[in-house]
Amino acid sequence: MTDTPLRLAIVIGSTREGRLGPTVGAWFAAQARQRDDMTIDVIDAADVDPPSSIGAPTSKTFDRATEVLAAADAYTIVTCEYNHSYPGTLKNLIDHHFHEWRAKPVGFVSYGGYTGGKLAVEHLRGVFAELHTATMRDMVSFHGPWNGFGPDGLPVDPDGAGAAAKVLLDQLAWWGHALRDARAVRPYGA
Repeated sequence: MTDTPLRLAIVIGSTREGRLGPTVGAWFAAQARQRDDMTIDVIDAADVDPPSSIGAPTSKTFDRATEVLAAADAYTIVTCEYNHSYPGTLKNLIDHHFHEWRAKPVGFVSYGGYTGGKLAVEHLRGVFAELHTATMRDMVSFHGPWNGFGPDGLPVDPDGAGAAAKVLLDQLAWWGHALRDARAVRPYGA
């Protein structure tokens, strides 16, 4: 068992013009950086140039994202909800990786209309179960986020959002340490 800080990779999944993902992701990363038990890496799907098909040659930005995902002990997916699901660009990034996700915890920060992105998260839970991850039950969700963040990039309800982020980060820390210790003793091979 080690007290070395966990490496948390925060993945921003939307690439649409005018997206809110970078604002939500930056806010969550700032919440995580307040902790001394985690180091933070951010992957923005808009900055990753994935190959056109699995097995095709990769770009430097894609290779860097792969390195970050492989080194991470835990993940947080920041996703919007498009048509009651998550963005195709996020699915593409997820599907181009397999072993990187295995036996690690995944948390979710979502945003969208009246559902707050929760339908996107429910679809992602099935995908991440197939990748052998442990998804966190609690999440951070922003309903109607276009009016939920001020010009300073902070939520208009900082106490509620901050409390939800703390719960999620506490869960990721517990699972991240438990699974990292378990992988060190017995590599995951299922």
